[in-house]
Order: sequence, then C-alpha cells, then structure tokens
Amino acid sequence: MIQSMTGYGRAEVSTKKAEFIIEIKSLNSKQIDIQIKMLSLYREKEIELRKLIAEKLRRGKIELSIWREKLGTISNYKLNTNIIKDYYQQLDKLKKDLKLKSWDILPTLLKLPDVLEKSEEHVESDEWLKIHEGISVAITNLLKFRIDEGKNLEEDIKSRINNISKLLVSLESFAKQRIDSTRKKILDKLTDIDIIDENRFEQELIYYLEKQDITEEQIRLQSHIDYFINSIKEKDSNGKKLAFIAQEMGREINTIGSKSSNSDMQKTVVEMKDELEKIKEQLLNIL
Repeated sequence: MIQSMTGYGRAEVSTKKAEFIIEIKSLNSKQIDIQIKMLSLYREKEIELRKLIAEKLRRGKIELSIWREKLGTISNYKLNTNIIKDYYQQLDKLKKDLKLKSWDILPTLLKLPDVLEKSEEHVESDEWLKIHEGISVAITNLLKFRIDEGKNLEEDIKSRINNISKLLVSLESFAKQRIDSTRKKILDKLTDIDIIDENRFEQELIYYLEKQDITEEQIRLQSHIDYFINSIKEKDSNGKKLAFIAQEMGREINTIGSKSSNSDMQKTVVEMKDELEKIKEQLLNIL
C-alpha cells in the first residue's frame, strides 16, 4: 500500500489558560526536512517533537505550526512599582525646580523605560500533555490524508503500468514482421549475385538479425513490470524502490527503441516512454 508524501492534518486543544490550533503539512522531499513554528516558551520541546515527526512521517518536507490564543483577562505584564516610585520622585523634584504650577506626571511616567515588566511564563506539565496529544491527532489526520491520496496515485500508476504491459505485448507481432521483412529484403537484393557463400551468408544474416532481436529486452521488461506490480502491493510504502524499478524499465524500453527500425514499433516505444514518464512523475510524490 503506497502513501503520498503530500498531506495535511489539524487539531484544536483547549486548556484552562488558552486555546491552541495545531497544523501540520507535508510536501515532497528526498529526505525528511522538519520546520517547527511555535512560541519560544516551548522551544525546549523541539527535539522531542522532531523525533516524533521523523518516526511517524519518515520522509517529506514537514511544517508543524502551533498557535496559542489566551483566555481571560490576565496579563503577563506587571507595573514595576519600585522603578515608578523612583521616576516619580525625580519628576516631582523637576516640577518643583522648574516651578511648574501644573503637570500631569502620570502619562509621562507610564511611557518611561522599564515601567512595565513581563512576568516569566512556565510550561505546565498538564498543558504540554494536551498539546502533545493534539500534535499526535494532527499527525494521525495527516497520515490518513496520505493514505487516501496514495490510493488515488496507486490507481493511476497501475493503469499506466497495465498500458505499458499491453504495449509490450503488441510489440510481438511488429517485431516478427520486421525480422521477416528484413530477411526478405536482404535475399531480394542478393538475387542478382551469382556467387554466394551460403554458409557465410547464413552466419552474417543471423548476426544481423540477432542485433535487431528484442526478445531479451522484452523478457527483462516484463520481469520489471511484474516486480513493480508486486512491490506496489507490499504493506510498506517504498517510493524509492518503485522509482529504481521504473528506472530499470526505462533502460529496457530505450534499448528496444534503439533496435526499432519499424515505424509501428517506434510509435509503440514512444507511447511506452510517455506512460513511464508520467509514472515517474507520480513516484516523486510517493513515500
């Protein structure tokens, strides 16, 4: 069963203090490439998340995003009363020195540096446990997406492999006709020659026809097709293995093409190459 490398998963998590939206996306990549977007508050958990993603998703360009929306009206910022008092004393002295009758000091006071200080946040174990569970749900949803997409890819690839197999069978008649036609042409050209070494002629004719014979290529190509079909049925998705088999199929098709002097054979080979190229494009998206 094959899986696509393309996928999307989402989960929502609620805690006492906040709500979280978790999204994970996956695109094509030869290796695993993980990017994580989340608050710096959770950065110490990044190694743990990378290990989880690599274990579950194996390959692809993965992007995990965690957004937090705080609940309630509790602020992380507090007034630094000691600094405010010090500022006030300085401003009040300045007011007296300048003999100002009125000056609303408060607006000025609140704009001065370090008046507000941010309280340090801590990751509570219960909160992270829920976030971790949400990430697992998002990954599960992405895997389901990959499997569903993989089924569509598998149907298309099997259809094209079947087309190549049918085209390979159709080559049989063309190949035989070509050999018979080549033999006849050679004999016709030699009818006007009186002296012929029949043994040497037979040897040369056999050698020439063997160079055009595609029997071995046909057998190897059919073997690769059978191996490809069996491999696509395996429990584990293995796009790299299928890509290697497709590459070997291409070698045999190219060799057949180089030996094809018949226009019908060449047309069939072109159709086989077209189907194989479309298969290779699909294989780039397979896990």
